[in-house]
Amino acid sequence: MDDSVKLRKEHELPLATSAWGWNYHHLGIPTSEMIPNERYLPQFKLYISGFETSPFGIEWMRFEGNSPIDPLIQKVPHLAFEVQDLDFELANRNFKMLTYPNAPMDGVRVAMIEHNGAPIELIEFEK
Repeated sequence: MDDSVKLRKEHELPLATSAWGWNYHHLGIPTSEMIPNERYLPQFKLYISGFETSPFGIEWMRFEGNSPIDPLIQKVPHLAFEVQDLDFELANRNFKMLTYPNAPMDGVRVAMIEHNGAPIELIEFEK
C-alpha cells in the first residue's frame, strides 16, 4: 500500500462528506421488478421509483433492454451525492467517468463516476 494514503478509522466519515462537502442524496438500486408509481425517463429508457417515499433515499431503477445507461450502473447499486458545483468536482478530482454531465430533468445536472468498481452519482441542483 502507498505510504501517502491515509487509512480511515472506523469512526471517521469518508472524505466525500467530511472534507469535500458532498451530501448524501440517495442509494440507487437496479431491479427487474415493476414497482408501483414508477416514473419513466425516456431518454435513458429507465423507470425510477421509491425515492419520494423512502426516508432513507432509496430509489429503484428498472432498465429497458436497450437502455443507453452504462452496464455497470444497470447491475451495481450506486450512491448519489449532492454537490454544489459539478464542473468543479469533475475538473479537480481524478475520477473515472461513466456518464458525462447531463440534465435528466429540469433543474438537475448529474454525472456518474466509478470508484473501485462501484458507480457513484454526483448531482447538482439549480438554485
